[in-house]
Amino acid sequence: MTRSVAAFDFDGTLTRRDTLLPFLASIVGWPRVAAALGAQAHRITRDRDVAKELLLVRLLAGLPHDEVREAGRVYARTVRVRPEMRARLDWHRREGHDIVIVSASLDAYLGEVARALDVEHVLCTTLEVGADARCTGRLLGGNCRGPEKATRLRAHLGDAKDGELVLWAYGDSRGDHEMLAMADHPIRVKRGRLRASGV
Repeated sequence: MTRSVAAFDFDGTLTRRDTLLPFLASIVGWPRVAAALGAQAHRITRDRDVAKELLLVRLLAGLPHDEVREAGRVYARTVRVRPEMRARLDWHRREGHDIVIVSASLDAYLGEVARALDVEHVLCTTLEVGADARCTGRLLGGNCRGPEKATRLRAHLGDAKDGELVLWAYGDSRGDHEMLAMADHPIRVKRGRLRASGV
C-alpha cells in the first residue's frame, strides 16, 4: 500500500510573511527586537543559523519557558494562513494524505498553529529549556532549515521502499531546496501561486 505525505514549509508558504520577528516583538517589544537585529547585522548574511540563535539568546534567555509558551499560544491565534494554502491542506486531507509542517519557525507557537489547522505532525526549531525551566535562547537540535529540514523529514518518513511512498513538498525559499529535492511532487509557492519546482 502506497503512503502519500504532504510536507509544507510554513513562513512564506502557508503564511504570507515571516512569523518569528512578530512573535519575538509580542514578548519583548519591537524596540528590543530592532536593537538586537542591529547589534548583529554583520552576522546575518554570514551564517543565518548562528545569527538566529544569537538573536534568540539576546531576547529570550532567562525568560520562563511557561511564559514564552503562553505568549506562543496567544500569538498563534493572530497568524493568518493563505486561503489558497488552507485549501491545499484540505485537499490533501480529503485525499487521505499524511500532512506534516517542516519549518524553521519556533515550537513555542507553531504547535498551536498546527493544532488549529488540524495538522498532527510538526518538525520545527525547538527552544532549549534549562534545568531552571527558563529559556536559554539556544536551539535544541539546531535550526530546522535547509539540509536539516530534509534530515528531519527523512527520519519522520522512515524506511519506505521504492513505490511505498509518494511525497509532496511545498516551499518558497532556498531554505526549502533540499526538502523539495526529495519530493515526487515538489511545488514552489510564490505569492500564493503554486508551480512545479525545477529541483
